[in-house]
Amino acid sequence: MNNELKTDVYLCLQWLSDRKKRALQKKDVDIRRRIELIQDFEMPTISTKIKVSRDGQYIMAVGTYKPRVRCFDTYQLSQKFERCLDSEVVTFEILSDDYSKIVFLQCGRFVEFHSQHGHYYKTRIPKFGRDFSYHYPSCDLYFVGASSEVYRLNLEQGRFLNSLQTEASESNACDINPVHFLFAMGTAEGKVECWDPRTRNRVGLLDCALSSVTADTEIEGLPSISALKFDGALNMAVGTSTGQVLLYDLRSSNPLIVKDHHYGLPIKSIQFQHQLDLIISADSRIIKMWNKDTGKIFTSMEPEHDINDVCLYPNSGMLMTANEAPKMNIYYIPVLGPAPKWCSFLDNLTEELEENPESTVYDDYKFVTRKDLENLGLAHLIGSSLLRAYMHGFFMDIRLYHKAKMMANPFAYEEYRREKIRQKIEETRAQRVQLKKLPKVNKELALKLIEEEGEEQRFSKKRKQKNLPSLLKDDRFKVMFENPDFQVDEQSEEFRLLNPLVSKISEKRKRKLKILEELEAQGQEEEEEPEGKASDAESSESSDDEKGWVEEVRKQRKLLRQEEKLKRQERLKEDQQTLLKPQFFEIKEGEEFRSFKDSAKKQKLMKKTLEDRLKLEEKLGTLNVSDTTVGSKQATFKLKKSEQQRKQQEAEKRHRQERKTLRRSASHLKSRRGRGRLFH
Repeated sequence: MNNELKTDVYLCLQWLSDRKKRALQKKDVDIRRRIELIQDFEMPTISTKIKVSRDGQYIMAVGTYKPRVRCFDTYQLSQKFERCLDSEVVTFEILSDDYSKIVFLQCGRFVEFHSQHGHYYKTRIPKFGRDFSYHYPSCDLYFVGASSEVYRLNLEQGRFLNSLQTEASESNACDINPVHFLFAMGTAEGKVECWDPRTRNRVGLLDCALSSVTADTEIEGLPSISALKFDGALNMAVGTSTGQVLLYDLRSSNPLIVKDHHYGLPIKSIQFQHQLDLIISADSRIIKMWNKDTGKIFTSMEPEHDINDVCLYPNSGMLMTANEAPKMNIYYIPVLGPAPKWCSFLDNLTEELEENPESTVYDDYKFVTRKDLENLGLAHLIGSSLLRAYMHGFFMDIRLYHKAKMMANPFAYEEYRREKIRQKIEETRAQRVQLKKLPKVNKELALKLIEEEGEEQRFSKKRKQKNLPSLLKDDRFKVMFENPDFQVDEQSEEFRLLNPLVSKISEKRKRKLKILEELEAQGQEEEEEPEGKASDAESSESSDDEKGWVEEVRKQRKLLRQEEKLKRQERLKEDQQTLLKPQFFEIKEGEEFRSFKDSAKKQKLMKKTLEDRLKLEEKLGTLNVSDTTVGSKQATFKLKKSEQQRKQQEAEKRHRQERKTLRRSASHLKSRRGRGRLFH
């Protein structure tokens, strides 16, 4: 359902403009996280086959709908061309180093040849073809399909040659060894026939169907050969329609390793990775990488959509898949090899990702082995969608596991009952008298809280209510019972005034709890009055309580006033007994002692407002306020002179007056002498 929905969305996007496509893709989280190596690396609906040219520059893929082939240039990271075909492509082969020579085997028995400019030639074979291989020394194409014959088409002469007659009713896959050019074909009967192209005679026969059945595998029906691949001169891997991969040495009729995918699906592709000696086998659901010497799983991948073909980019760690979806997937595994030169930046990205690894946790799945499945009676689910093969076992839904365990273990109730009895015994042990260690600070408060907590717990168990958290266990109030600074002073005024009220409230709460317990014992409903008494009786009791604690508070206040009066009298006696001794103060040089009134004046002046101080300064002459031509006010302040400056000015003033008097007296004497001379 999800695949159909995504396909419909993709077909709708084809009618939108590029700008609207980008706006829609911004809302998709998966697209934002994806790295698009090649632009528009996709097909309209699905892709069936994908291959890389020998020079590594071009990636070619075929798909539908409509049937077409697309060529992508890795140097430009974009699509180079697209060609539509008349019918769907079963498989194809790139004969040249680039895209200039291509052969397509189509489902309508057609064989179509393409050159660099496009369609070149089209011919037809007698029966429906399923696979073909190209023999480079003789330029022959070998076609296998729904026939016992292997058709040969010579591309140098341009005609069909004599067919190879086999014992098989049908053939599904074929391959030619790149070293000694041995031709091998896999039949529907589960056998592999090997032919020598030079003599056109069969040189070997392998019964893979019989060898694929082992003690750990369960096979329904006769396995047929679905995939075939040579590795070097001596190794050959064979994939069956029941999900097994067999690795052969051509010198032996027995397989070296039999690897089961545990899904029961036909093997669609087999690739060899020589750097780590791995075999990459894929069915429609999973891609498995395992060591060809030991058979140990290296890793596995399960794409979201079914797989049609897998292509390993030469001499790198890049893997490409053709899927039952528009998008063709590209995977990069750094352990397999470096990134291709046209996307070398992937190495830097993977190094950054390795610094912040993310672990995957399977919370909703349970890992079970084959033995666990047999004990639960679920061995028949192997190969279904309910089990996901992983390493030496399977992942299954945790809900299915619990249901199967309940059905498989009928004595589970007895175990549950024994566990409950054990828990009840532990609870009764916990109710015994236990020595509780009180804290060092506020011991009385802690003891009071422990008693109140025990009463509330006993009452909440009967009412089936949740217990409130304890203050002793709360980290927020932990310091109150550890730090001596938080010790409650019982002699303080606040404590003595509040203590009557607190004690009365605690007594009232205890009395209320006792009454509620009696009500529950008698079976009365909670809708009745909570005290179980008449309202007037309750009000009279509450009024008596209020009178009691009010009198207690008044009594405490009276005692506090008497204690305060006694303290004042004691202080007064102490003051009378003490003798006041005179104290002397030294005045700094350059200062003159006037009186203590100056400091009082300064303090009084500082208490005045700014407006009053400005008026006072204006009267003294130290401030001058005048209007300017613009209309604003201008204030001029005169700094007060220090005592030393004032004394210096007074001395200068006296000196000037003395000189003035001396001048006057001198002039007076001169005038008198002049008058005496005249008289003479």
